[in-house]
Amino acid sequence: MGYHNYYHKCRQGVGRPVEIRTSRGAVHRGIIHKVTPNRVYIRPLGDGGGNLGGFGYGGFYGGYGWGAANGFAFGAIASLVFLAFLW
Repeated sequence: MGYHNYYHKCRQGVGRPVEIRTSRGAVHRGIIHKVTPNRVYIRPLGDGGGNLGGFGYGGFYGGYGWGAANGFAFGAIASLVFLAFLW
């Protein structure tokens, strides 16, 4: 899938859970938070192992929810799959 296809799919999927596999083989799961012309930003699923009364770092710094959003360049994405919540 080309760069523009990832961009448009991500723009339509803001707020939806995804799994991103990078060209280096890393797998990242999260919710699409923001899309720019160069990158997609996802918030990791879960609390990242920390428990600060149900808020996480993002509740105090930037409002990202459970920790900071991770940004991925569209050129580094090998595959993008939208996930269904199971709960």
